[in-house]
Amino acid sequence: MNVQAGFTRKGWILFAVMALVWGITYLFIKEAVETFGPPAVVAGRTLLGGLVLLPFAIRSGALKAARKHWPWVLVFGLLEMGGPFLLLSHAETQLPSGLTGLLVATVPLFAVIIALLRGDRSALAPIRLGGLLVGFAGVVVVVAGPGLFPHEPASMIAIGEILLTAVMYAIAPFVIAYKLSDVPSIGTITLALFAIGLAYLPAALLTPHEPPTVRSAGSLLLLGVICTALAFVAFFALIREVGPVRAPLFTYINPIVAIVLGTVLVAEPITPGLLIGFPIILIGCWFAATGGRLKPRASEVAPAAIE
Repeated sequence: MNVQAGFTRKGWILFAVMALVWGITYLFIKEAVETFGPPAVVAGRTLLGGLVLLPFAIRSGALKAARKHWPWVLVFGLLEMGGPFLLLSHAETQLPSGLTGLLVATVPLFAVIIALLRGDRSALAPIRLGGLLVGFAGVVVVVAGPGLFPHEPASMIAIGEILLTAVMYAIAPFVIAYKLSDVPSIGTITLALFAIGLAYLPAALLTPHEPPTVRSAGSLLLLGVICTALAFVAFFALIREVGPVRAPLFTYINPIVAIVLGTVLVAEPITPGLLIGFPIILIGCWFAATGGRLKPRASEVAPAAIE
């Protein structure tokens, strides 16, 4: 796998899938934590996701292969699931989804910093770096408004939780690209989901929560099946297709999805910020992903595989 891959047609399709699926996640988390405690949300979505993928992982022999690399699988699980899922669930009890999406959208910026620390100077190409900054500016335009950054102690802690989540989300693709690239992805995902789910299960059972409503239970189910099991399969494919620096760019689109869903499902108004910021985000993502080229160079096209 060439971890410096550029965006191909398949890469753009996977990018769109991830932008949609993990954009929906904020809404489902917000609904789930209405009655379930954060540990229960983490345990529920990971164990449900693991159960969905388990038959495929066993039948293909991928689970056996992943067990041979279990230390790095656990590292990936902690960075991509164990820490972020709990932090996001807790933070969304304090923060609006728009602000959460904005803060998570810092992932590509952290990914560039990590790439630079690894000696990759391609992220500093003026067009790509400019695209990153323009895309993030578009996210700010979309979600900015009165009271965007609350100053209550609980809210400030939640903001810190989301920024820590962004750092972990930025590191995780590098673990996949450099330590788990030869491991069948479905085995890595399934093993990590069960490890994190079982680790959180005792806390989930001991944490008091309200009787679940149909909406919160349904949201947790969808979190596990769509936003966890299916999303991680697409996420691994995206990383293998475009590399660990470009892959997190879909987090710029996630707030747009969350806001559109809010407009459609709960009649939230379409703000001028959305109308102005959305095209800015798309332009920024395009230049950050492609460097302004219509087609990737031949040397940048990675052989994609999702085993």
